[in-house]
Amino acid sequence: MGLPASVSLDRLDRTLAALADPNRRQVVDLLSRRPMRAGELAQATGLSPQAMSRHLRVLRSSELIEESRGDSVDARVRLYVLRSTPMNELKAWLEQTEALWSEQLLSFKAHLEAQE
Repeated sequence: MGLPASVSLDRLDRTLAALADPNRRQVVDLLSRRPMRAGELAQATGLSPQAMSRHLRVLRSSELIEESRGDSVDARVRLYVLRSTPMNELKAWLEQTEALWSEQLLSFKAHLEAQE
């Protein structure tokens, strides 16, 4: 049972590495509710602007988030938005892993029952 062809193992590794940090998971959680500016994210998480900048850089390089620059009022404003593709790939991988383990456990159960 292989991963769906659309799932990139490299991106999956980057997603898991990015989500290994609790501050980045908190940012992902916040962005799952709505797009936010870096300052809003720093304030909501209690991190310094410099620390938030580092976390946002990791999340962007893992492709979990993207930066949207400006609007019609102020082109300097940067909004951060959660991307769905990496999370969908992680979900597909987890579902595949769960199916594999379920199959293995059912086989083990059948083996034990046959031994009785």
